[in-house]
Amino acid sequence: METNPPTSELMSPVHSFPNRFFSSDFHNDEELNAQASVYTYMPVDGSRSSEVPVRSPDVLISNKFMNSAFHDDEVMDNEQASQDSGLQFMPGAGSGSSHGPSVFAESSRDPLDGPSNPYFVFDTPQGTRYWIPNVADKFIPVCGKSYPTFEDVLSMYELYAFEAGFSVKKGQTKVWNGIPTHKYLRCSKYGKPQPKRTFDTLDESSLKPWRTNFTWCDCKASILVSISNDSYTVLSFNDIHNHELVESYNRDLSKISRKLSFSTKQFIHNMSLNRIGPMRAYRCLVALKGGHHNVNGTPVDFKNFSHQLRILLLSSVFWADEISKLNYKAFGDVLAFDATYSTNRYKMVFVPFTGVDHHFQCVAFGAGLISTESIESYVWLLKAFLKSHGTQPTLVLSDQDPSMLQAVPMVFTESHHRLCMWHIMKKLPSKISADVLDNTDLRSCIHRLVWNVYIKPETFESRWNDLLQTFGLQSHTWLNDMYNIKHLWVPACFRELPMCCLMKTTSRCESSNAAFKVNSTSANTLVQFMMCFENRVDSQRYRQRVSEYKTSSTVFTTDLAIEQHAFAIYTNAVFAQVQKEIIKGKFLCYITNQTESSDSSLLIDVTHLDKRNNITNVYQVTYNTVDHSASCSCRNFTRIGYLCRHVFCVYRLKNVAKIPPQYINDRWRRDALPKQVFSLSSRYGVNPHAPSVMRNEILDLVTECVDVARTDEDSLSKLVDQLRDFKINVLSKQPLGTIQNETNECEMEEIVGQPINIPVEVANPEVVRNKGCGTHTRISGPGEKAKAKPPKRPKQLRLCKRCGLYVDDHDSRNCVKVAAMKAAKAAAEQQRQTAPGASPSD
Repeated sequence: METNPPTSELMSPVHSFPNRFFSSDFHNDEELNAQASVYTYMPVDGSRSSEVPVRSPDVLISNKFMNSAFHDDEVMDNEQASQDSGLQFMPGAGSGSSHGPSVFAESSRDPLDGPSNPYFVFDTPQGTRYWIPNVADKFIPVCGKSYPTFEDVLSMYELYAFEAGFSVKKGQTKVWNGIPTHKYLRCSKYGKPQPKRTFDTLDESSLKPWRTNFTWCDCKASILVSISNDSYTVLSFNDIHNHELVESYNRDLSKISRKLSFSTKQFIHNMSLNRIGPMRAYRCLVALKGGHHNVNGTPVDFKNFSHQLRILLLSSVFWADEISKLNYKAFGDVLAFDATYSTNRYKMVFVPFTGVDHHFQCVAFGAGLISTESIESYVWLLKAFLKSHGTQPTLVLSDQDPSMLQAVPMVFTESHHRLCMWHIMKKLPSKISADVLDNTDLRSCIHRLVWNVYIKPETFESRWNDLLQTFGLQSHTWLNDMYNIKHLWVPACFRELPMCCLMKTTSRCESSNAAFKVNSTSANTLVQFMMCFENRVDSQRYRQRVSEYKTSSTVFTTDLAIEQHAFAIYTNAVFAQVQKEIIKGKFLCYITNQTESSDSSLLIDVTHLDKRNNITNVYQVTYNTVDHSASCSCRNFTRIGYLCRHVFCVYRLKNVAKIPPQYINDRWRRDALPKQVFSLSSRYGVNPHAPSVMRNEILDLVTECVDVARTDEDSLSKLVDQLRDFKINVLSKQPLGTIQNETNECEMEEIVGQPINIPVEVANPEVVRNKGCGTHTRISGPGEKAKAKPPKRPKQLRLCKRCGLYVDDHDSRNCVKVAAMKAAKAAAEQQRQTAPGASPSD
C-alpha cells in the first residue's frame, strides 16, 4: 500500500487513479470496477482556482465497511455481527487516519464564506460525480481515537459535518449476544431512494405527489464506532459523498442549522405574549441579528414551533396570583368589573376585576372567564372572587348589564352597587341626535352637571330639569330613564358613600380592560390568553413600581409645615392633589365667620373663590381645638379620602403643622403595599432559576463588550476568536445536532414553566356565542350572489405510515384512534340493525 504524500503528478486536474481507490460497493459496480479508468478531478470554490490541494489516491475504503447498508436503528444478528467485528482496516483507511500527515492543510477562513475550497469534486468516466469535503484537520475524525461516551463521538462528528456541509443521523447498531458492539453515524442522505409514485394526472381526486426538498441517495459517508469496556473508538471513516455538499453561504438553510435554539424558541414565545405572530417575530429577529444567515430556522420553522407550543399549552393550565390579593387588601374598597369579548378562540367572556391604587393607577385584582353572561355565571364568578379575597368591597361599579344588576346584590350583600358613569356617558352619541350634540353645548353641559361632586341632590334635580327645558328634551325617553335611576350613577345622589369619587378614576379601568385585548387575540387558547393577561399585568405592575420609585422628591410651593408633612405621608400622585388643596386653601379661601358651639368646638364659615376671585360657595367647618379634628360640609374626606381646601384654610389660621392621624387614609400612604410586591420573585416573566439568570447575564456582558469595542477591530477580532474557541470547547462536550422529541418537550416545559405530562381533568370548552361575539358576516353584492360557487377541492390523499394506506381522514398519529371510532360506529350500526323490531329503513 502506498502511504507517500501526493506528488506533483497528482496535483494535475486530470490524472489516473488506481482501481483500489474505490470500493466495489458503490451504486454502479460495473463503472467502479473498470480495469483502467481515467477520472476527472476538479476543485470547487467561488473563484474556480486550480491551485488547491487534492485528495491523495492511496486512501482506501474497506469493502466490508461499505457493504454495511442497513436502515436506521436496524439491529444485526449475531452471525453477521461476528463477521463484521473482525474488520481489518488498512493503515490509511480514512482522511482522518493517524498514519501520516493529512493532505488538507488548515486554510484561513472568512467568517461568512468559510474555507477557500469548501470541497472537491471528481467524475468517473461514466459520469458519476463524488464530493469530498475540505475542512481543517482539527475537525476531521481520527481513526483509533477513543471517547468516554457516545455523546462525545456524536458531538465530534456533528461538528465535522457542520464544517463539511452535511447533516448526521444515527445509523444501525451491531449486537452480539444482546450487547451492542458497533454503532454507525451516517450522512443524513443514507438510505435507498423511495420509488416514484404513479398517479393519473387526469383524475382530480387521485393521489398527488408529496412535495419535499429532501431525498435519500444512499450516501456511504459515515464513521464506524466500536463499543467496548465503556469506551467508544472510531474504527473507520469515509468522507466520500455522492451528493453535493452545502455551501458555506447556505449553511443557515441546512438541516442542522434550521434546528431552533432554546433562545429562539423563548423569543417566539415572548413575542406571542405581546400579540406578535411567528412571521413578525422572525422579521424582528432578523433585524436584531443583522441578517437571515444569523437566524436559526426559517419562517416555516417559526410557524411550526408556534403551532406546537399552542397545542402544548392546552394541557398545561396553571393560574395563581398572591400579588393581586395584596393589592385587593390595600385598595379593595372600590371594585370595578366589566365584560370584554373576542379575547380567546372559544369566545368566552373575559371579566377583569380592577381597582385604583395609591398612585391613581389601575390595578388588577383578578380575572374571570365565563361561557355565558347569565345570572348564574356571574353569581358563580363573584362567589369565586369573594372566596379568594375573603372580604367584600365598599363600593362595586359595573355597567348596565341586567345579569350584573341582579348578581351583585346576591353575592356582595354588604356592598353598595353603583353604575359606572363612563359607560353611561359613552352612550350619548347613540341615544341623542347628532344634530343636537354637534351644534349645541349639550354634551359639555351634561358632563359638568353629572360630574359635579360638590352639589346636593336637590341642586342636581333642579339643574337637570333646567337643562332639559333649555334644549327641549323634556320628553326624551333615554334621558328620563337615566334620571329615574340617578341614585345609581350620579355622585351628587350618594355623596355620603365613602370613596365614591373614585368613580371618576375607575373610568380609566375601561381603557385598562381594553389594553388586555392588545396582548391577546381571538385565536388564543385559554391558557395562552391567561399568559397574555399575566404579561399585561406585569406591565401594569412595572408602571406601579416606577411610580413607587419616583415617590422620593418634589418641589414645595408654600412655606407651610403641613405641606412637608403631607409629602412625607402620601405618594407623589396623591400629594399632588393634596398640595393643590393646600394652595387653594391659602389663596382662594378665607374665613368669614367663627362661632363657638361648645368649649372645645368651633363652627367656622369658609368662603370659596374661583380663579377670577368670585365667590362660588360658603362651606362650614367644624373644628375641635383639642385633637385638631375637623369636618367640612363639602364631605371631601368622605368622598376621596384626603382633606379639602376649606379644612386646610382653618389649619393654616390655627397653626396646625401636621395632618391629624384620623385623616390619613391608609390606602393613600407610601407604604400601603409591602416591599415584597416589587421583588424579582413576584414578577411575571422573570425566571429566578440560576441557569436563566446566568444566560441573561451572559447576553448583557457580550452586548456591553460589543458596544465598547464596536470601533476597535483588533478587540472585536480577539473577542470573536475567544468566543469561537469557547464554542468549539462547549460543542465538544454536548451534541449539536438532532434534538430528540423529549428534548424538545423539555425545552417547551422550560419556556412555559409547567410540565406537560400531567393528568388533565378539565376538557376544552365548547365555542359559545355571546352578545359581544359579532356576526362575522359580510354583506354580499348582487354580483357575488349570482356567481356560482366553485366546487370544493377534494382532500389530498396522504400515506399513513401506521396502516400503510393512502387516506384523507387520519395520519399515523391518530390512526389507532380513528380506527377505534370507526369500529365502534360500525358495531353500533350493526347492533341497531340486528335489534328486535328494527326495520331496514331505520
